[in-house]
Amino acid sequence: MTKTTATASAPVLGVRALNRATLDRQLLLRRAPLTAGAAVEHLVGLQAQNVRPPYYALAARLDGFAPERLSEPMAAREVVRIVTLRSTIHTHTADDCLTLRPLVQGARERELHLFRKGLHGVDLDRLTALARDLVEAEPRTMTQLRTALGAQWPDADPQALGVAARCLLPLVQVTPRGLWDRSGQVALTTAEHWLGRPADPSPREGDHAALEAAVLRYLAAFGPASVRDMQTWAGLTRLRPVFERLRPRLVTFQDDGGTGLFDLPDAPRPDPDTPAPPRFLPEYDNLLLSHADRSRVVPARYRGRNAQGNQAHRTLLVDGFLAGLWKPEGDTLVVEPFGPLTRAQRQDVTAEAERMLAVLHPGASYDIRFGTVAGG
Repeated sequence: MTKTTATASAPVLGVRALNRATLDRQLLLRRAPLTAGAAVEHLVGLQAQNVRPPYYALAARLDGFAPERLSEPMAAREVVRIVTLRSTIHTHTADDCLTLRPLVQGARERELHLFRKGLHGVDLDRLTALARDLVEAEPRTMTQLRTALGAQWPDADPQALGVAARCLLPLVQVTPRGLWDRSGQVALTTAEHWLGRPADPSPREGDHAALEAAVLRYLAAFGPASVRDMQTWAGLTRLRPVFERLRPRLVTFQDDGGTGLFDLPDAPRPDPDTPAPPRFLPEYDNLLLSHADRSRVVPARYRGRNAQGNQAHRTLLVDGFLAGLWKPEGDTLVVEPFGPLTRAQRQDVTAEAERMLAVLHPGASYDIRFGTVAGG
């Protein structure tokens, strides 16, 4: 993919300026007095490969957050868990579930090319109708769904049948999956059945209005950003024409390397020296996954340190940048900075850890210990 080059006249935003702008929009410079649903909407969803990360993500971002603030709207079907962006599970509001999933539906269907051998002889239209009937009759686990579909196509690969159902249908994980400390196994039904209303209207990838709305929302939550940044976040391609159509409504910048950036005219771009308190983020936090160039959060010397293969680690921000990892070990929270912290930084990190634990594990007693990262 060719690099986006800015015009010479575009103002330059350095790494710290991009960092502070992104942190502000991610509600990480100061905690926001928002409901969980409003925050999930503003952030255009939360990565939710596991159950607990959305709760840790909101604890870092919201003032007055408690786990039930997310569990209650999820139980009320106002918030759902569904495969959307980048073919990964996200926690979305019901409205976003019914608009964002259709927007990326083409990308989900293209995934089936990887499984075409296992789907030889399978009528995908029939599979879609049968899978819909099965999960709308009662929520099914993926094992149950694969077994039922395999009875119809015994020569097909069971895994491919399950992937096809997931790609062709907007399958949500029904509660109690996703509820704090009550999570059960994954059981699936369609978004329309769970929410009691259809997606309206179905905005496909070629829908100009839907794509333009998605760009504006992405910039509000993650900007300033390049075309490649948004494509990385959405798992879509060929978005440059969308940005070009929106150019009269946007402002443009360039980063230190000359890459062109787009932004909303009135979006916050704080002073680069604005203080950024420590934050404990979950594995797969959106902040670290939603740009092609992650240097606005991840210093070059720490690139790749927040994940091992496909497994992401829980991350610590100090002064707004990735500075270490953290993990619970029994009744101890272990903080593993990548480098030395000043006494004041250690005190601030400890205070933030105590606050997070009080929010998410009230009444529990934890020790906080500073360790080291292997190879750090």
